[in-house]
Amino acid sequence: MSSPAILVRDLKKSYGSKAAVDGVDLEVARGSFFGFLGANGAGKSTTIRMLTGLIPADSGSIEILGLPLPGQELEIKRHIGLVPDESLLFDRLTGAEYLEFVGRMYSLDRPTAIARGRDLLELFELQNDRKMIAEYSKGMRKRVAMAASLIHHPELFLMDEPFEGVDAVGARLMKDILLDQVRRGATIFLTTHVLEVVERLCDRVAIIDSGKIVTAGTLDELRGGGESLEDAFVRVVGAGQMRERLDWL
Repeated sequence: MSSPAILVRDLKKSYGSKAAVDGVDLEVARGSFFGFLGANGAGKSTTIRMLTGLIPADSGSIEILGLPLPGQELEIKRHIGLVPDESLLFDRLTGAEYLEFVGRMYSLDRPTAIARGRDLLELFELQNDRKMIAEYSKGMRKRVAMAASLIHHPELFLMDEPFEGVDAVGARLMKDILLDQVRRGATIFLTTHVLEVVERLCDRVAIIDSGKIVTAGTLDELRGGGESLEDAFVRVVGAGQMRERLDWL
């Protein structure tokens, strides 16, 4: 339990001649709410896919909950909850059927899986919706994906843009649930484009740009001098102001 929830050293992944992740070092303490920020194409999703074992790293080392990846994939997956960027759900199941299936995959007995699925559907305000997942809106799919990540009571959550497409009410509900998980001792690793989410939820942040970590620390450390997180983010990634204006705009 003294080991970090996530420990990454010199992680690299290239596609052809392009380095998507180029020597990333990360350390995420247990019980923290960690935000992983970057512009489109900066390497966020590639990193989180390597952390979940969905794609192999070219080089470097990964430890999840003190266990090496690769090497202990099955044991690691028993203790993590995943909300991927794309909600890869079974469209021809109802929400209740899908949660029962996920619970059984995590070795819950059938009555427990059904009961927990029912509780989670009620928590996420989906209990009265008996449609198949194929008929769900994007926000509803995100809700059921997060419900599935909770059903086995994991120690670590890996979440790639979990609030994308979710309305304000649903997002508030999901934020409150995640904060409750951190209070009980879980760790959350979150990628998002919504800086307001990071400012409200995260206690530590890392920013990745062109496959490299350019800064990491607490929110106060990143916002040195009293600037907003948005200003700090733009400054760190080197994005400039609009150089010229179009006369016709």
